[in-house]
Amino acid sequence: MRLFGRRPRPHTPHTTRYTYYTLHVIDMTLWIKICGLTTEAGVKAALDAGVDALGFVFAPSSRQVSAQRAADLARSAPPHVARVAVMLHPAQALVDEVWSVFRPDVLQTDIEDLTTLRTPAGLQLMPVVRDGASTAAALPARILFEGAVSGRGETADWKAASQLARIREVVLAGGLSATNVGDAIAQVRPFGVDVSSGVESAPGVKDPLRIHEFVRNARAGANR
Repeated sequence: MRLFGRRPRPHTPHTTRYTYYTLHVIDMTLWIKICGLTTEAGVKAALDAGVDALGFVFAPSSRQVSAQRAADLARSAPPHVARVAVMLHPAQALVDEVWSVFRPDVLQTDIEDLTTLRTPAGLQLMPVVRDGASTAAALPARILFEGAVSGRGETADWKAASQLARIREVVLAGGLSATNVGDAIAQVRPFGVDVSSGVESAPGVKDPLRIHEFVRNARAGANR
């Protein structure tokens, strides 16, 4: 299994042959990502809690950061923690800029976006499938299942997610918090979970205590 890290990577040409994300998991029972990080304190809390991935948002949002800011924030991440660039219907120029400046391990964006984007050969992909949306695209082995709108704390359809999790490795997102993540894991049995607003004290402001509580409850739920 390939490990992701901050090691320097040579220039890689763009390609339309996609490489989907093969996740490295710290705790093999569950993969956990904290998304929408904007501060050093949030990144430190996520790393201290033992997450598998850090998510940085490049779409319009209270959590949006620049490519340089993401690079600065992620500098403390050890090699086994993946750095994820989170986008929504991005222009090619944004993908190119983020790759050039930030060098993320993974691009997370809606699966339909991948039909038009050219991505570097060294950038792996985590396609997003949205609750209630139909897609003509073939689903890869591993996807992120999200609510209709990202970052609003809206809970995804766990029943639909559980059905999908029978045939794909699903990272569940949308409306998760320390309070409900155990129940979500019990019902869906996902490969991983992804949280943003559920660990915030205010929009875009990550709460270290909530991050630790979420990770602790998620790990406990996966081990039931």
